[in-house]
Amino acid sequence: MEKFKKLLEHWIEHNEEHIETYKKWANDIKGNASELLKEAVKKFEEGNEILKRIYEKLNE
Repeated sequence: MEKFKKLLEHWIEHNEEHIETYKKWANDIKGNASELLKEAVKKFEEGNEILKRIYEKLNE
């Protein structure tokens, strides 16, 4: 279980780094692509929140 918790920590941090990159690109590009990328960012953030909840459950 400890190995899985360490993996979750890594995945969460890694995802946050990617999310920040996606946000920067979404602001740099224009039009529909920007809007779609912003939509994707929201979904990545939602997924990361679920991973955080899993991590919290494992630490109860």
